[in-house]
Amino acid sequence: MAVLRRLTQARRSTTERSALAGEAAAAAAEAALRAGPLAPLTTDAPATGTPEAGATGPGTATAAGTATEAPATGKPGKAPKAPTENHTPDRDDPRAAAFFDCDNTILRGAAIFYLGVGLYRHGFLTRRDIARFAWQQAMFRLHGTEDPDHISDARNTALGIVAGKRTADLEAICEEVFEQVVADKIWPGTRALVQMHLDAGQRVWLVTAAPLEVARIIARRLGMTGALGTVAEARDGHYTGRLVGDLLHGPAKAAAVRALARRERLDLDRCAAYSDSANDIPMLSLVGHPYVVNPDGALRRHARAQGWRVRDFRTGRKAARVGLPAAAALGVAAGATAAAVALRRRRVRG
Repeated sequence: MAVLRRLTQARRSTTERSALAGEAAAAAAEAALRAGPLAPLTTDAPATGTPEAGATGPGTATAAGTATEAPATGKPGKAPKAPTENHTPDRDDPRAAAFFDCDNTILRGAAIFYLGVGLYRHGFLTRRDIARFAWQQAMFRLHGTEDPDHISDARNTALGIVAGKRTADLEAICEEVFEQVVADKIWPGTRALVQMHLDAGQRVWLVTAAPLEVARIIARRLGMTGALGTVAEARDGHYTGRLVGDLLHGPAKAAAVRALARRERLDLDRCAAYSDSANDIPMLSLVGHPYVVNPDGALRRHARAQGWRVRDFRTGRKAARVGLPAAAALGVAAGATAAAVALRRRRVRG
């Protein structure tokens, strides 16, 4: 029976998997919200739409983010200022919320890369895994678009790594990695936009393809209401090696926002969304106040055609903004390779 269920899931269309991923993310986020502040990270609760009876996304009843913890603000003593010409959020509007993408919108770089480094340090990943991920990240930076084959490869590798592992172990690694990352890698300008919505009494959600465990930590440290992230199926405190639906990426993000809006009775015309990537056009198109932050070329062109607001917190001229990330990513890949070679030489000599 379990084999039949897995085959049935595999035969689902991309649209169906995106819808399932969105529903699972919204169910986990709502469960966390209902659990209240300071709920333990490993509390289990059923996730709507899981592919097997009794399976849940890990920690689906987690407090994804609360305003009770002091948010990360970057440099102490200097509160960032929101850019001018933003729309003014209506105060205490119960039907308005803001949705923020993570990678390159809030966080400098990719959350999954930082997680990969942490997993490598704890023996979950090999040097070959890190080199492959670094190369894929370099190609993304160079071309400005994500290769579907790379996304599939990363997903399958990650699921193979965590299959059978304890959910508590990954949560502990995420805590260790992202406490420092959140402090050092947040764009102050986007952080100010988050705070603008919080100060208006609105709910603020992180929406990311990163694992839910990562998303919760970043959202909590920023004082956000909660997080929508990729839900990995778990049973009895261990990962099964399957996702609930698919990665929360592209159309799946839009599905998650729609599902959460339905559950929380939000009016999307009153909501705002922020992203850097053309992959998030479906999510940005849902809301009445779409913002483009540190955009890739395709999203910048789309924003210009649609009249969407653009905020770029990167410094330097446009050519430098486009070229430096690609060069930096290629440098990371080259540096990782050089470091691996040097380490191997030292071991041979020893």
